[in-house]
Amino acid sequence: MAKIAVIGAGSWGTALAQVLADNGNDVVVYDIEESVIDDINKNHRNAKFFSDVVLPENLKATTDLAVALKGAHFALLSVPTKVMRVALTSMKEHLSPKTVVINASKGIEPGSHKRMSEVVADVLGQDVTFVVLSGPSHAEEVILREITTVTCAGSDVEVLFEIQQLFSTDYFRVYRTKDLIGVEVGGSIKNVMALGSGILAGLGYGDNARAMLITRSLIEIKRLGVAIGAKEETFDGLSGLGDLIVTTMSKHSRNFQAGYKIGSGSNLDEALDSMTMVVEGVRTCQATYELAKKLEIDTPCVDAIYEVVFNRKDPKIVIAKMMQRPMKAEC
Repeated sequence: MAKIAVIGAGSWGTALAQVLADNGNDVVVYDIEESVIDDINKNHRNAKFFSDVVLPENLKATTDLAVALKGAHFALLSVPTKVMRVALTSMKEHLSPKTVVINASKGIEPGSHKRMSEVVADVLGQDVTFVVLSGPSHAEEVILREITTVTCAGSDVEVLFEIQQLFSTDYFRVYRTKDLIGVEVGGSIKNVMALGSGILAGLGYGDNARAMLITRSLIEIKRLGVAIGAKEETFDGLSGLGDLIVTTMSKHSRNFQAGYKIGSGSNLDEALDSMTMVVEGVRTCQATYELAKKLEIDTPCVDAIYEVVFNRKDPKIVIAKMMQRPMKAEC
């Protein structure tokens, strides 16, 4: 049995904490929101996100970061990427050098264009043992113990095998790969494409248009990923195509929901104000757009989403221009 500190009691952090608790681990969830922590400890619920779900009794929670991290073999990060540096800075003084850091948050940092593994290294140092967990996995389904498969990625195969054993249950299966860059890129940029899928749906377009977006956006994700060192085949797996499908096609996707509001006539601020959870695709859209321009990579889908979301261009006009691009071979 391992002690695991889950940093962040949002929907995904709570769902993963339940997976870990189901496997008999000693799980402590940390969050700054006292009402959520009290709800978990007293009622075995996180009603803010899952009103009807009863959590395992062996799942504990605290607002004291030192308590959560004391003796932890693993620290699971599940916080919005915009506060990742702040969270890591707070963790640093309480974190043992032997603690394995697992990241379940998906995004690329605007400005620096850094992946979360690079942000972790910036704050905690290059010697930290780091693993990313990513794949097609809505918290709303995982919390109900519906069948889910994801991928873990890192440089140490023995640690990856530990992660597989840590999380794998009869409903949650974990594969492994050493392609950390590919898993992070796929898991991040798919949120941008989910914004685009939502915009199409909000405009009234159907399955044909969204299938086009998924197919062409996968090519763009591969271009960007390979350019910064990822393996192309990684994007055909769970953390690439799998996550892209589930995020662009599902009602559970907060990025899709935000895009739908924009496609239906709301601007970015209005769409975000109406959401109860963080929309990671917005920040990652900015970062991906900047990175593509820096690397001089052709990303028409990313460009179109950026124009609609940030420059408030009419999405119908932007789509019409995309459809009128010069003819070319598909591959």
